[in-house]
Amino acid sequence: MPSAPTRFLLTLGFGLAISLTALAGEVRVLVQSSPLAGFRYYAAEALWQEMREGDRLALVREADNAHDGNAVRVEWRGQKLGYLPRAQNRAVASAMDNGEAVDARIAKLRQHRNPWQRVLIEVFVVL
Repeated sequence: MPSAPTRFLLTLGFGLAISLTALAGEVRVLVQSSPLAGFRYYAAEALWQEMREGDRLALVREADNAHDGNAVRVEWRGQKLGYLPRAQNRAVASAMDNGEAVDARIAKLRQHRNPWQRVLIEVFVVL
């Protein structure tokens, strides 16, 4: 049977290129790249000028979320920015539920009239 991180990678079901990065003795595998959902409803808009590409993000599992049982909240410096998109959060939620280490960062910030296009997030599984 494959290891938990391998099962996580296999359950993604979409064709992302996987990149490996060695950081301080750990390997991080890129498993998801997606926009931030809820940009204009949470703190992202107010914190926009302070955020930088490459900033580390915290992912918080919200299994009891009334709107989405697979909800994964995205935080920056303890402030709620929004969520991973519902259509793309199942594999990350499952990995978090199984105790797998996941990590995220701001991949891209851009001025755009569509709030869904302003913040791009990269999610990694840590091996």
